[in-house]
Amino acid sequence: MKLILASTSPYRRELLGRLGLAFDTAAPNTDETRLPGETPKQLVRRLAEAKARAVAKEFPQALIIGSDQVAVLGDRILGKPGDHATAVQQLTAACGRRVTFLTGLCLYNSGNDHCQVDVVPYTVEFRTLNAVQIENYLKREQPYNCAGSFKSEGLGISLFRRMEGEDPNALIGLPLIRLIDMLTAEGVNVL
Repeated sequence: MKLILASTSPYRRELLGRLGLAFDTAAPNTDETRLPGETPKQLVRRLAEAKARAVAKEFPQALIIGSDQVAVLGDRILGKPGDHATAVQQLTAACGRRVTFLTGLCLYNSGNDHCQVDVVPYTVEFRTLNAVQIENYLKREQPYNCAGSFKSEGLGISLFRRMEGEDPNALIGLPLIRLIDMLTAEGVNVL
């Protein structure tokens, strides 16, 4: 079956490419508005599945991967900052604290309507940073389209004291270890 990544994220495309499988990408065009009372875990689970199902109309006989991620600091979701001022606020708030990234993952078989969905957590503990360090980081990396205002695959690693989780790829936005399990359940042999 054809493999489709329901995402326009260059980071997710790069991660999936590591598996050496042929795949196409499609924009899911999904409303990502949080529902009233929805927990961060429920949000990413719902959006990962919604993204996969959104492109199923274009690909009626395919394995479709949907993914969504949020960063959670305390009880607050840190989204993509979009601008410098918001990134400064997010990184300042994260200093010396733990931020948990929740990545929703869905593998949807549009041929038989079989859907596997999971949420993979990954936690980072931030160093205590001063304003100059935060400014220097943001000027160098400009992570304004990244949840939590950093790119762990780049200089963002310097912001952390410690990282905890089962799959470091989950921090970037596509938990490959869990995805391989899902693909295997659908008869796809990665090796």
